[in-house]
Amino acid sequence: MNLANRVSDLTPSSTLAISAKANELKKQGYDVIGLGVGEPDFNTPNYILDAAKDAMDKGHTKYTAASGVAELKDAIIKKLATDNHLTYNEKEVIVTTGAKHALFTLFQVLINEGDEVIIPAPFWVSYTEQVKLASGKPVIVETTEANNFKITPEQLEQSITERTKAIIINSPSNPTGLMYSKEELKQLGDICVKHNIFIVSDEIYEKLIYTGEDHVSMAELSPELKRLTIVINGVSKSHAMTGWRIGYAAGDETIIKAMSNHVSHATSNPTTVAQYAAIAAYTDNEDFVLEMKKTFTERLNIFYDLITDIPGITCLKPHGAFYLLPNVTEVVKNTGFSSTDEWVKALLEEEQVAVVPGSAFGAPNNIRLSYATSVEQLEEAAKRIKRFVLNNQK
Repeated sequence: MNLANRVSDLTPSSTLAISAKANELKKQGYDVIGLGVGEPDFNTPNYILDAAKDAMDKGHTKYTAASGVAELKDAIIKKLATDNHLTYNEKEVIVTTGAKHALFTLFQVLINEGDEVIIPAPFWVSYTEQVKLASGKPVIVETTEANNFKITPEQLEQSITERTKAIIINSPSNPTGLMYSKEELKQLGDICVKHNIFIVSDEIYEKLIYTGEDHVSMAELSPELKRLTIVINGVSKSHAMTGWRIGYAAGDETIIKAMSNHVSHATSNPTTVAQYAAIAAYTDNEDFVLEMKKTFTERLNIFYDLITDIPGITCLKPHGAFYLLPNVTEVVKNTGFSSTDEWVKALLEEEQVAVVPGSAFGAPNNIRLSYATSVEQLEEAAKRIKRFVLNNQK
């Protein structure tokens, strides 16, 4: 069967492949510990569940405007003003079916065939594929652990061509958990202004920062940068609402209008009940968010020490999100495997620990570990990984 090139050229998701293999082993009765899933292990808090039930009781089960209900846009606008010192109006905000859909739609309306989008590696797996689906060209810029996996101004300048349309900045990052400082963002932003390049600012993990540092959005640094920046965010990670599929984009009115026109023919509105649940997420107090952040901080500190105690594994300590990205070059070499991917496959088969190979994120020497699970599971996972490393040494 002759499928469209845009589909046949896509790279399958490694995270989904690992999850599928782990679920298969679980069905066979194996005690599998999954460290591949990128979602909080908390249930959505009760006040949000109650808001959803109330919305249904009130009849909020019909179509809404394709770009979202005005009440949720207003809540998002207030959130951006309070948290990010950014001023937007309703025409500059679109609610989407998850932050992933906001990104997808943005690339569809922003990119023409052959346009280039600069993507620092390591990167979230869908960035490259979404750019390709929009007939664009992902330009991967390799960062280094020595520079905390962050693109430098020199690298950005060298990567720009006459076809460069945008750069993606994800801070805190999936998969590294690291984040850019205000000064680092300003230096990169100055180059973007100089070359009139759009900045896609993925801020989905902004509420999960464990260092005491403030999150900084590129859009808040200057009026020029606000004009060029499209902020992408949502309630999935911050409020344990991954399955509700509510995200948003904020930016230039012309871009947001084009995105609204696009979704009107693609999905229509995001799920109505989920929108009203998200209003509660943004208008109630943040006790739940702070409690989840506290739990993740504790898990990070425990799990990081356990993983870096394993001989041959090194790891930069994350600032936020809920991932570790350890370098396993030495242990892969010492255990005789041909690649990190083969090492990861053997770890799942021998010790029933599911992790994601870094090749999925443009980091072939690393693995991604999610610590969005209990301390008991994390401790057991670290124990198994250490045993696997020691037992397979050549």
